[in-house]
Amino acid sequence: MNSEPDNTRDYDLTGMIIRPLYFGMLVNIVIPAGLLFVCYYINGRYPLDNQIPTIANALFYVFCVISFGQAALALWWRNRKLQAPMVHRAGSFEHDVGTAIYERSRPVFLLIASITVWAYVYFGLTGRFHESVVYVLFSFLVFQVVRPRYGSVKKLIAHQEELVRDGRFASGSLADIRKEIESQ
Repeated sequence: MNSEPDNTRDYDLTGMIIRPLYFGMLVNIVIPAGLLFVCYYINGRYPLDNQIPTIANALFYVFCVISFGQAALALWWRNRKLQAPMVHRAGSFEHDVGTAIYERSRPVFLLIASITVWAYVYFGLTGRFHESVVYVLFSFLVFQVVRPRYGSVKKLIAHQEELVRDGRFASGSLADIRKEIESQ
């Protein structure tokens, strides 16, 4: 058993996770899968010619490198954004954290979803459906890594509670204004 006290019992973790998770599932699973189905339909009914046969393989690897760069940027960005103070006031802790998780996850999820753009560009240029699926699957895997989970939200709450105890609040809060007035 875990010997650490669970101080997150008082918070609605599901409520904090559900909005960003649904948004992420929409932009990283539902929409890309729908567009991939359109590509599959086009490939089956109206196969596209390879417009760039001499550089198609090289382009695949270039898009792979770009996709890995986007994934690394998304991981770094998520970690950076979630480590910053989220709470404006101690009295609105749960609301502030839940809202911040959603607001800070959206651009990361959109960056991950943009990996799938390479699938559709590659398919349009080469007509190669199977290689295009690789980008969509990779995007899905990256989303699985960065999506909010109970364990990560518990750690996030503990970190935010520590920041609040240290008097570090999100910018623009009443506490920041109070500190500024006191320092003058």
